[in-house]
Amino acid sequence: MKFLENNSDQNIPEDHLLVSEYRQSGNLETLGKLYGRYMHLVFGLCLKYLKNEEKSKDAVMQIFEQLITKLKIHEVSNFKSWLYTLARNYCLMEIRSSGKHEFVSMEDNFMEKDAFVHLDIDDMREHKLSIMEQCMEKLPPEQKETINLFYLEQKCYKDVAELTGYDLNKVKSYIQNGKRNLKICIEKSGEK
Repeated sequence: MKFLENNSDQNIPEDHLLVSEYRQSGNLETLGKLYGRYMHLVFGLCLKYLKNEEKSKDAVMQIFEQLITKLKIHEVSNFKSWLYTLARNYCLMEIRSSGKHEFVSMEDNFMEKDAFVHLDIDDMREHKLSIMEQCMEKLPPEQKETINLFYLEQKCYKDVAELTGYDLNKVKSYIQNGKRNLKICIEKSGEK
């Protein structure tokens, strides 16, 4: 099947050279050569998330179309991991936008009426969000600002750096440390 042909043994020239060449020339053949190396992996990832072969093939083509513009905008140091993130995010957005959710039928004997204790999931979710907000307030200002822009406003590293004036490596460091500090704070709050 030509669609899934693995060309990973032809990784010369290196990815970063092809990325640079594409960014300078805009040559789709160069981008196709680069994408071709990982197309089988992107297809596998899409199949894992979308659980449909045809939709996964379509997703592979849509992701390539996104690459045409996004690769020119974003600074990419590791193409393979950047492409993985792009493909995963594409699949997650497809799942969300399709509104297709799995429903489980509930039979009459599924619940024992006398022993059933109702858990209010909304209250639990609200409590967790409240803890997260409290922990966000405890973060140093740089971490709080970069986490907010990156996760809540869904800005890329480059945009966060431009908006805050911080160096790109500092932005990555603030986000990583902030995420770790948030996790620690949330875990401590959950123990109380």
